[in-house]
Amino acid sequence: MRALCYHSAHEVSVDTVPDPVIQEADDIIIQITATAICGSDLHLYRGKVPGMHEGDVLGHEFMGIVVEAGLSVTKLRKGDRVVVPFVIACGSCYFCDHQLFSACETTNPDRGTIMNKKSLRSGAALFGFSHFYGGMPGGQAEYVRVPKANVGPIKIPDALPDEKVLFLSDILPTGYQAVLNTGVGKGGSLAIYGGGPVGQMAAATARMLGVERIFMVDHHPYRLEFARSTYGIIPVNFDEVDAAEYIIENTGSRGVDGVVDAVGFEAKGSAVETVMTNLKLEGSSGAALRQCIAACRRGGTVSVPGLYAGFIHGFLFGDLFEKGLTIKAGQTHVQRFMPELLEFIGEGKLHPDVIISHRLPLEDAALGYKMFDKKEDNCRKVILRPGS
Repeated sequence: MRALCYHSAHEVSVDTVPDPVIQEADDIIIQITATAICGSDLHLYRGKVPGMHEGDVLGHEFMGIVVEAGLSVTKLRKGDRVVVPFVIACGSCYFCDHQLFSACETTNPDRGTIMNKKSLRSGAALFGFSHFYGGMPGGQAEYVRVPKANVGPIKIPDALPDEKVLFLSDILPTGYQAVLNTGVGKGGSLAIYGGGPVGQMAAATARMLGVERIFMVDHHPYRLEFARSTYGIIPVNFDEVDAAEYIIENTGSRGVDGVVDAVGFEAKGSAVETVMTNLKLEGSSGAALRQCIAACRRGGTVSVPGLYAGFIHGFLFGDLFEKGLTIKAGQTHVQRFMPELLEFIGEGKLHPDVIISHRLPLEDAALGYKMFDKKEDNCRKVILRPGS
């Protein structure tokens, strides 16, 4: 089959690789009908995530048709149309029993080995996201093997086209969980740092939940304008103002009720911080997180769906303590939220497909990565289709 493979930083290509096969009785094989390039994929593309091997198949946002099912698969059958969550969870361990699917204890055998710390081994495996997260081949391909098929994939009604439901795989539940984690609801105020796909989905779900005032912080005017015209956000360009100061000034000197950090560890920080991250003397930039702490009111919550790794220079724990803030972070428990989000889409309460700006054949995936990475042609979200 054809699949998008990682070779080195900024070097990916669509290659011919072996077809996937059933390995466990609860596996399925799906033929991909639509897949997407996620903002998190850019961390891999830039060579920033440990555990990448040459030839690894990328992609964790995908859907398709079941073409083969193992003997123990009971919830799906050949011909079913499904969206697959990017988190691979067993459904029966301690964490899965508590609906903390991204903390699954059983699906990621590699993470503890790479980090040399068995205590870190509890995180779930993810599709197409390095051997740090299990080394599972991803879905930017013609076919993919999906383990734990009785737990993950969700069947999609024929009436809903691919593009309306594809983002159930990651960015929609990720944005939704990020907003829920802030505890901000009807009538409240929220700041979203980062106008990429997750930030846009956070804005969409926050608006659906009745959040009254939504600030979005970014420095790409096209992203801010899209969010303003689509979700009614208040745009804040951090190239023009100090974002936290602006937010505080426009909330009665109090700050917002909650903040979503949809930027993560690649945020551009000070010159010292940039040197330290480049030399691997620290794992992540704390620039975005410091802004989030500053913009949040006392007693509020900072929710972090953005990816972080290792330790952070200049983490303002004193400010966090003095303001009495709560931080909630981590990978998304996708399986938990897929059913209700599918209902919202079916009822017309959410329209995640509006974020799509580019549609390309799978063979042009490398072009899609370059365009998305460089923010060319006002690129918001790239959809790839095998065989087109």
